[in-house]
Amino acid sequence: MNNLILNYILKNFVKNFFIVTIIFYCFGVILNLFEEVEFFKNTDVNIFIPLLLTSIFVPSLIIKLLPFIIFISSIWFMLKFRNSKDLLTLKMYGYSNIKIFFILAFTSFVLGWLILFFINPVTSSLVKYYEKTKSNYARDIDHLVTFNRNGLWIKENLENSERIITAAKMEKNNIYDVKIFDLDKYFNLKKKIVAKSASIKTNEWILQNVKIFIFEDDILQRKDLINYSINSIYNYDKIINLFNNSDTFSFFEMLSNFNEMLNKGYNRQFLKQNLHAMMTLPFYLFVMTALAAILTLHTMKNSENIKFIIIGLIICVFIYYFKDLSLALGKTDRIPLILSIWTPVIALSFFTLVGVIQINEK
Repeated sequence: MNNLILNYILKNFVKNFFIVTIIFYCFGVILNLFEEVEFFKNTDVNIFIPLLLTSIFVPSLIIKLLPFIIFISSIWFMLKFRNSKDLLTLKMYGYSNIKIFFILAFTSFVLGWLILFFINPVTSSLVKYYEKTKSNYARDIDHLVTFNRNGLWIKENLENSERIITAAKMEKNNIYDVKIFDLDKYFNLKKKIVAKSASIKTNEWILQNVKIFIFEDDILQRKDLINYSINSIYNYDKIINLFNNSDTFSFFEMLSNFNEMLNKGYNRQFLKQNLHAMMTLPFYLFVMTALAAILTLHTMKNSENIKFIIIGLIICVFIYYFKDLSLALGKTDRIPLILSIWTPVIALSFFTLVGVIQINEK
């Protein structure tokens, strides 16, 4: 009998979770579709392309909203059980408030880890495809920056000329093994610059140990310089920010390839921030389920359903801004970055601990 009841609880809880997720997905598709249509309005594509891109982008957005989705689905589940008197029936079979809470909260916790290891790799691959596809249709591709296995590649559109820059490695405001190709408007090579390293902290790049090859009238001239400077539209911060889309990295990829990504030039702070942000997901799902249980199990009055909905919305807004405030303090070095990511979880855990003790007394 106990196994039957447990399966009944889990089945209905997971069912509610998926229903709320689908509702959020549909709203996300509708809202994002307008943005995609606006992007493609001047291109010769049919409606299938914006719809396809929207459908593969929204899942990554859903993962970010999972704490609020689990909170809403938990409230819905508990209100439905309480209003249908199923909660009283469960108590007759020995299921106290605290036992029901732990079943639901632990289920949410497990769901969080399953999503990180099995769903997140799929959504990150979809986002990569989304960005690659959109870049093919982008109207302004005069300036391009990309990382690949050969290092950093930059294309700049200058006045009546083009510039292509390659570097084997980028680290701490510097790039190494630099090659710069200056081309005319017909893409003929005018100048080649080879440097051992370059400081790119500002838009004025300072190159070290430089060799300059100039082609004039089919005659090659070479100059060796200790230092040489060029002006670029890019600097270190701007290049790094172009790759700060954490949605393109899965939790497993960041966990297993952290050092390799550092060697490619990705910012350590960015990687640590997103790795820990992903790790907080199961704990957020746990405490959000706890908040929903505290809100709904402390009373049996059906007349308070509207009040629960309003309070639930206020809690969601508060937690959203609390997370942003804490992260902002971490990014500005007011508190350690890792602590700023975990502070909302820790604070909510202390709050829910008191609430769980109270509902256990009901």
